[in-house]
Amino acid sequence: MTQYATTQYPTKAASAVTVNAPGRLHLGFLDPGASLGRRFGSLGLVIDGISTTLEMRLARSHNPGDNNESDSDHYAAPPYASEELPRLRAHIEALKRLSGRRESLDVRLRHVLPVHAGLGSGTQLALCAGHAFARLHRLELDATQLALALARGARSGVGVAGFEQGGLILDGGPRSATELPPVLSRLAFPDEWRVLLVLDDARSGLSGPAERQAMAALPPFPQELAAHACHLALMQILPAAAEHDFAPFARGVSELQERIGRYFAPSQGGIYTSAAVARVLDWIGARHRAGIGQSSWGPTGFAILASHDEAAHAVAAAREAGVVGPTLRLEIVKGRNAGATVIHAPGNA
Repeated sequence: MTQYATTQYPTKAASAVTVNAPGRLHLGFLDPGASLGRRFGSLGLVIDGISTTLEMRLARSHNPGDNNESDSDHYAAPPYASEELPRLRAHIEALKRLSGRRESLDVRLRHVLPVHAGLGSGTQLALCAGHAFARLHRLELDATQLALALARGARSGVGVAGFEQGGLILDGGPRSATELPPVLSRLAFPDEWRVLLVLDDARSGLSGPAERQAMAALPPFPQELAAHACHLALMQILPAAAEHDFAPFARGVSELQERIGRYFAPSQGGIYTSAAVARVLDWIGARHRAGIGQSSWGPTGFAILASHDEAAHAVAAAREAGVVGPTLRLEIVKGRNAGATVIHAPGNA
């Protein structure tokens, strides 16, 4: 087995390709109202410890140049991930139409990110499928091309940029519906800092038509709020991360999340989608120096803390205090400063 960076392509055909894509936190939009002409703008962080893993291989022997119509594709997934299979099939069919390659495929989802939880599951599934398909057929398509082909990244470029390079990412919002947002900054996330994820398995965040309807129903985004969000990102959060200065970083993330959360509250029932998640984060925020918030539409919440020991102490204390509800899962992860992992098993061609 040979491991390649996501921007390199093997010179020989592959017998199988496995792609592992990390999750991401969406830390907030900067200007959903386009007060200067560009909508959205996003701050996000790629995280380790949870991911989507997809394996793809040709289902039968073939000549690498043979584009004959496939007999059928075979899909498999763990029971908890079965709801992702229709979306995966749609991605593969789109890739076949675009490329003209019709060979039968064996596609297996080994792991998936929690779906509709604010961790970027949809984009990472699409990019896993796209990269595996491209590698298997020796098509030189990068993450940007695949995202556009599979209709990902319309609002935020964090998921696509995170797939390629990881880290703490700021994008400038899309110029048009046919272009991905440009990456304005990519910083390495300090290795010693930790992210406490608070996941609620009983709730789901908004997605698809419901998300678009919720966005359309919101009032105009105040220009002064957009200006303050940009100020926090550019003059507090990013400089503090670059200098490994935790206190201003945590304050900036918490304030950005609180301001943006209040704007989105009418669409999600409060600053947090899950009252159980809110209870834990409010408790931790009152007792620890932490960057507190919700990723995207949630329900996943997070507390960024200065060290693993502090994160572990916060988890133990919250459990002892009885504030962790029965539907919640608490996981401590690191930031991830690398993109997806692509494993290429060489074929005979």
